[in-house]
Amino acid sequence: MQCEKCKAVINEGEEQDYHGQLFCEDCYFDLLSPVKACDPWAVHSAKTFLNQQGDKSQINPLQEKILDFLREKGPTEQNIISSHLQVKSTDIEREIASLRHMEKICGELINGKKVVKIWDKK
Repeated sequence: MQCEKCKAVINEGEEQDYHGQLFCEDCYFDLLSPVKACDPWAVHSAKTFLNQQGDKSQINPLQEKILDFLREKGPTEQNIISSHLQVKSTDIEREIASLRHMEKICGELINGKKVVKIWDKK
């Protein structure tokens, strides 16, 4: 059988039913826990945590790769970052949301395209 969203092959017994459709575990999780990039409570929580950590901020390796890519290339569409880093778009979306909550990156509309860029602290 095949996942309704990503079209991956699902082994018998590993499928997840959601409103009559069958999904792989990753897609099912994404449906149940959608990413929210603009979440004031998450921003507050992330900033509080980072303030407590000082210079020991908890950036994971994938987040660091995203930041390095944006420092090198500048404002970039999310799908291009995903393709360049060879990471599933849903995983990139989650990491970008976390980086936005930490105010490390932000979104912007440039020439009608949604891009992410390094946070410009003015």
